[in-house]
Amino acid sequence: MKYHDSVAQAEQKMHVAIKQLQLWHIPATPINYAVSYNYLSKNSPALNTAIEKQLATRKKLDNFFLEEVYRQYILGQSAFRGELIDDLDEVLFDLQTNSEQSSVCTNRMVNQLDNNISSLKSTDKREVINAIKQIRQTTQHFKLEQEKLAKKLRLSQQSTDALRGELDDVKKEIYLDPLTGLYNRKAMSKHLDMWLSDDPTKQIAAIVVSIDHFSGLNERFGPVISDVLLTKIANKVSSYVGESGLPVRSAGDEFLILLPNIERDVAGEIAEKIRQSVEKLRFVSSKSGARLPPVTLSMGVSDYNVSTSANNIISQTRELLSNISNTLTNHVNIAQAQTT
Repeated sequence: MKYHDSVAQAEQKMHVAIKQLQLWHIPATPINYAVSYNYLSKNSPALNTAIEKQLATRKKLDNFFLEEVYRQYILGQSAFRGELIDDLDEVLFDLQTNSEQSSVCTNRMVNQLDNNISSLKSTDKREVINAIKQIRQTTQHFKLEQEKLAKKLRLSQQSTDALRGELDDVKKEIYLDPLTGLYNRKAMSKHLDMWLSDDPTKQIAAIVVSIDHFSGLNERFGPVISDVLLTKIANKVSSYVGESGLPVRSAGDEFLILLPNIERDVAGEIAEKIRQSVEKLRFVSSKSGARLPPVTLSMGVSDYNVSTSANNIISQTRELLSNISNTLTNHVNIAQAQTT
């Protein structure tokens, strides 16, 4: 067995894992159960650390967080698949071999030409004819070798195209949230590193987007309707982000938008447009035809240097909402002072 537990041990852990989920107030879905079982088995120190860190900050564990933990620490999607690396190695080896063969073939032809050029200047007719014959044979052989290499290169190109498609799929698994299609925190950290290496002085505006009373909507209408709402709102949020911006799903009912080289006030205007746009959305149940209550957003806006960590950007921008979220919803709060 994967965990080397006896049947009795596995059964005991199963009951404890269910109780652990009850303590976390999380439904016993297969993914949540797998995380709870791993947590109790202590097979992955990184998984336990991530959960304990979340609990230490008094943040509620939810399905979204456990799904992220499941993908990262149980499925191991933070690393490329071994067979993909093997395929890449094979393609690179083939390209190197083909390149070496082409070089050898070219050098052989050049040497043959060098050896016969002097014979072309000879006054001996037989020597000239023989030199021409050698050159013709060399060029024909070179042509055949190049045709073989071209065929091999076409095969390598086909393998490369297939690998490129597979790499795109892997990138989606690693860097995209499967429900909304927005980037995840891993992608956010990667982009911050890229921006930092490109320009350490680069400033980014951050907009945190929180869906008002989403937990109540989830309890009232169920996870299926909630997922539809999340997807629709995520699409609306991303529609206001340019090519240089980065829309991120940072929590179960929360998004974050990073806008490089955008002033805080301009980011505030973008946030207000998003807020108004979502406020105008109307949702109707496809099954019952009942109209769902309007959905509103509360948003915080600030700016940072790209050297700021992803966690700090999320937590500090989130603080703009935490102090007033209990009394004020459907609003945009723009930081008045530079956040450090």
